[in-house]
Amino acid sequence: MESANASAEGLRKQISETEESLRKLKAQLHQFEFQEKSDSAKTVSLDEHKWPLSAEEYKRYGRQMIVPSVGIQGQLRLKAAKVLIIGAGGLGCPAAAYIAGAGVGTLGIVDGDVVETSNLHRQILHGTEKIRWKKVDSMIASLKSLNPNPAYVAHAEHISPQNSESIVKQYDLVLDCTDNPASRYLISDICILLQKTLISASALRTDGQLIVLNLPPLPAGAEGGPCYRCVFPKPPPADTVVSCGDGGIIGPVVGVMGVMQAVEAIKIITSGKIDSSAEVAGSGENTKQEPTLMLLFSANSSQPFRSVKLRSRRAGCFACSKDSQLSLESLTSGSVDYVLFCGFTSPTKILQPEERIEASQYSKVRSKQHILLDVRDKVQFDICHLDGSINVPFSNFQGGKEDVVDGSSWIPDSLPNDASVYVVCRLGNDSQVVTRKLKEAGLDARGKRYIGDVKGGFKAWKEQVDQSWPEY
Repeated sequence: MESANASAEGLRKQISETEESLRKLKAQLHQFEFQEKSDSAKTVSLDEHKWPLSAEEYKRYGRQMIVPSVGIQGQLRLKAAKVLIIGAGGLGCPAAAYIAGAGVGTLGIVDGDVVETSNLHRQILHGTEKIRWKKVDSMIASLKSLNPNPAYVAHAEHISPQNSESIVKQYDLVLDCTDNPASRYLISDICILLQKTLISASALRTDGQLIVLNLPPLPAGAEGGPCYRCVFPKPPPADTVVSCGDGGIIGPVVGVMGVMQAVEAIKIITSGKIDSSAEVAGSGENTKQEPTLMLLFSANSSQPFRSVKLRSRRAGCFACSKDSQLSLESLTSGSVDYVLFCGFTSPTKILQPEERIEASQYSKVRSKQHILLDVRDKVQFDICHLDGSINVPFSNFQGGKEDVVDGSSWIPDSLPNDASVYVVCRLGNDSQVVTRKLKEAGLDARGKRYIGDVKGGFKAWKEQVDQSWPEY
């Protein structure tokens, strides 16, 4: 039996390696086929000494070149520009598609993740056949299919204080398409230090926001547009930060914000507000400061779009004021700790080992009298839950001890006073917080009632107990 299992496992491994090799070969073939098409198109181009663009480029970009605010000069500025997109997800995919389609000269993509099934409802440049591909490779393959003309540069890593300077300095304009506060502060800081304009956006559930920062791109101490720290001097409390994975996201909502980032990028480049190339006539002539606006979007509002006018740079700002304490040395050396500044988003080690139970262990006590408290939101509880569980959302436990005690009506009167309470959530983070609050409120009857959480939540339940459990 063991020999058969070993043989089966060996075959699975061989199949997986063969599939991965096949994916890579398909990607290479895809690239060569479009390179051939691109080379073929170039052979029939017009006289380059007479016309600044090729015949194929005139045909490809003609519809936007006849827009008065773009024209031939705007198209040449796009061709000379180098744009960096940090994040190849829900924001980065639509932003990259429209910027590449518009004919930008160089497009860099930064991301260290791989494509997962849960990405596909909103990250439109990836596909089912690209699951487990690196996101940068998947995105660039799709972009080459859309437009083979730009130079695409893959940075298959996450942005960090150590690599941010070497990456960002190569580009004229930066788009922040990440999804966490620490990255947003880091990207804004390096853009101030390297004098780059930044287009930052975010989205969650049915809402989004966008803001153009450091426009025109000026060094610290100069009078200009604000940086991210000017608008948000302090990060939100770590326990209030909700990711798309926890809070959910409607695909078109994040798509709208990514498209708006592309709109702003094209406007900035074609108007000459960044000096993308000194060889393009008129580059950089329009660098006066304009009012900075934050665009807010709400899909459920009768007026989906509204804007808020922002002040210019904040006096005393850590990053961009004349009293700035930020430098490339302090950033790359690690003395500016972005994770510490923003707080830890995962409440690890809140409970002692004896206050936690493995999912596999909990499955063995399911037949005994106990309470299973599911603290996910009702919408998640309705998607899937264990029979007999009681749903009290995490938000109900945000008050003080008195509120927790007063809200303990969920404890069935029919059960013994010492019946154990097991707390479960999706990933095992919220359940730790609730377990601690229940014990601090005295609901453990001074130790007579066991209260603990299911370690790893329903993710661990799927891995250890029930592989049919829905993964969402």
